[in-house]
Formats: sequence, structure tokens, C-alpha cells
Amino acid sequence: MSDLQVRIYYEDTDSGGVVYYANYLKFIERGRSEFLREMGFEQDQLITQKNIIFAVKSIQADYLSPARFNDLLSVSTEVEKTRHASLIFSQKIKDLKQNKVLFEAQITVACLNAQSFKPSAIPSNILEKINGQ
Repeated sequence: MSDLQVRIYYEDTDSGGVVYYANYLKFIERGRSEFLREMGFEQDQLITQKNIIFAVKSIQADYLSPARFNDLLSVSTEVEKTRHASLIFSQKIKDLKQNKVLFEAQITVACLNAQSFKPSAIPSNILEKINGQ
């Protein structure tokens, strides 16, 4: 599991003073990128060295409570399931001060060939690292 802290800036909020809904998707995207980085996999290197990219295939999200300007949040990211050519992530955004989950999502990410955008097997070294082998 990986945790990323995110501070809410004025630019993240909408006219109602709460975090604009689409920004939660940006925060969890950062969380998945940092998860891979912590595992030792840089996405730009995966393109050049392994000829793969990861792309969101589907998302199921629940907005539970709003975040506001200057809140400090934690984005937790973990892999629920690995498949031959996809990963299923579970992600939560939590307000650190209130110790309250504000947003949670399940994201299916497909591994694609970087040129053809067709499904591609996830390299075994990535699967082994994610699965703790």
C-alpha cells in the first residue's frame, strides 16, 4: 500500500468552496503514479524500455464527504487484484485532521502496447513486485 499527502489549494475548489469533483480523479491518478514509483517503476521508462502504458479502463467512485480549502488529505492506493493485462486498484482519500474517508474508488487499469494501444501482458517483474514476490 502507498500513501500520498495532498494539500488542497484554492485552485482545487469550486464556486461552493469545496474540492471540485474531477480533482479527486487527479489526486488518485497521482496516487497510482506514486505507487508505481515506490515499486521502482517510472511510467516514462515503462514506455521506452517495456513499450507499455497503463490506462484507466473503468472506475467506480463514491463521493462521501467534501474536502475544503487548506485541508490535508491522504490518498491511499493498493492493488486489490492482478490479472494478465490489468490491475484493479482500491483507492481512498482521507481527511487527516478529521480521520475521515471522503472519497473511495475502485479503478481497473489496463496494460497496453504503447504504439498500438492494444492489451499487453504486464511484465512478470512488475507483477512479481506488486504481488510481493
